[in-house]
Amino acid sequence: MSDPEEPPKRRWKAKPPKSGGGERQLAQRVKNKKLDESSRNWVQRQLNDPYVARAKAEGYRARAAYKLIELDDQFHFLKRGARVIDLGAAPGGWAQVCVQRGCNVVGIDLLPIEHLPGATFLEMDFLDPKAPAALMQALGGAPEIVLSDMAANTTGHAKTDQIRTGALAEAAAQFALENLAPGGTFVTKAFQGGLDAALLAQLKQNFASVRHAKPPASRPESPEVYVVAMGRRGLRFADV
Repeated sequence: MSDPEEPPKRRWKAKPPKSGGGERQLAQRVKNKKLDESSRNWVQRQLNDPYVARAKAEGYRARAAYKLIELDDQFHFLKRGARVIDLGAAPGGWAQVCVQRGCNVVGIDLLPIEHLPGATFLEMDFLDPKAPAALMQALGGAPEIVLSDMAANTTGHAKTDQIRTGALAEAAAQFALENLAPGGTFVTKAFQGGLDAALLAQLKQNFASVRHAKPPASRPESPEVYVVAMGRRGLRFADV
């Protein structure tokens, strides 16, 4: 892992972990009978996920880091020196990528996040009315990039999960529209079926480009997709 205090001078593309080449990949099974079925399935996915192994080998705090790497390799929004706000930042994998690519990061999460040189983390609820001001003060200026990998805890009911995660995406979008610098980028997680139609229309009105993407690191069975809105037009949310 490169020193996060000394970001690499060149960009690199994340490639999905290779398989084949004469090597047989053997799936590992979880035999712990104390775990319920959903927990056992989660552990088994982790054990057999090549991105998890790669994250450990390369020093990332979570496999989710590769989602941001792949999104940035596709859309090129992480500019050196850019001010970034990372919503739902725990455990800090996306912040690691931002720091490595030369950005200044302030993240927020309900959970504590281990110190990362080059990043500042706030332990508080993003939905707290005091959170936006705290983020802006910590960043010291308007963000050029707002990232949100926030998702509500899943219930197993697809429609309910989509609504709950959609509400977080809407809150993140409102923050981005109110605070992003002109020309800025907003990236948020959404579930398949996308964002609320009115919110998506609002993003299209206020950004030069709005695209949907599912990076290779996003598990095929996962309903998540990402919305990448680039080129903030300079209008404030209240003016729309």
